[in-house]
Amino acid sequence: MVLKQTLTAMDTLDSAFVTGENVKELFSQFPNVNVTVTTVTGEKGSTDFIKIVIPGTNGKLNGGQTPTFGIIGRLGGIGARPSRIGLVSDADGAVAAVASALKLAEMQSKGDTLQGDVIVTTHICPDAPTRPHEPVDFMDSPVDILTMNQYEVVPEMDAVISIDTTKGNRVINHKGIAISPTVKEGYILRVSDDLLRIMEMTTGQFAVTFPITTQDITPYGNDLYHINSILQPAVATDAPVVGVAITAQSIVPGCGTGASHETDIADAVRFAVEVAKETTNGTCELYNKDEFERITELYGSMKMLQTMGKKASHQ
Repeated sequence: MVLKQTLTAMDTLDSAFVTGENVKELFSQFPNVNVTVTTVTGEKGSTDFIKIVIPGTNGKLNGGQTPTFGIIGRLGGIGARPSRIGLVSDADGAVAAVASALKLAEMQSKGDTLQGDVIVTTHICPDAPTRPHEPVDFMDSPVDILTMNQYEVVPEMDAVISIDTTKGNRVINHKGIAISPTVKEGYILRVSDDLLRIMEMTTGQFAVTFPITTQDITPYGNDLYHINSILQPAVATDAPVVGVAITAQSIVPGCGTGASHETDIADAVRFAVEVAKETTNGTCELYNKDEFERITELYGSMKMLQTMGKKASHQ
């Protein structure tokens, strides 16, 4: 059951006064879980970055070799005060990340510890700005995307899922969750069969995927259209990254309030926890290593897409 953790996380974040320390307090009863909070100030305000580490029985923190799994809650802000009152749609990624960490921590306290370490990151900002975007307005962030990646994409992560509200578009017409193809080092790879299996198991429905383009996996700030920031972690790591989108049938602005659905967020949490279990015990792969080696032999590196490209040479 993950609905309890989802409701706890949502209730904690649904406040004009919430800080990273409030989230850290949720984990005070779990002595083996390490939580750090870092406040960062940008041109448009400040936010609290949170890093939650749940050690595994054979994880690298304990001297083992089991891969480390990363869960990133990606968003601009959990609130847009004072222009919007309450939790915004964009907050879903943070809620899902915190709830996933809570579930994994509670599992550990009850004797169900994963083999590998799990690192969960997100940030807490109840008063983020908004910005124009087609077809509906997006949430902005107090800090730029490079700063977000600096604090949220941890080098120890060997595989990453990035959870993000993805409702402000016309390409996903499904209420619930959807997953992207795997992105690694500038390549958009095929959708992981293991993730499709886990998604069908955890939702009890047919798996739903969403399309991404080359533009979507390039860094923000290059004047190209991006569906949203769900795959921005992929520009900051060589680890495989998969986007887990919390979706809607209708077009919902990221700064819209009253638009967060607890059961949809819980689906993302349930999926994240099961992927963490299977990735760290070796029964789930985000990509096919042999296929990736073959495509790079044939076509070379695509790491240029993780950079700002040739922009400087045209100035």
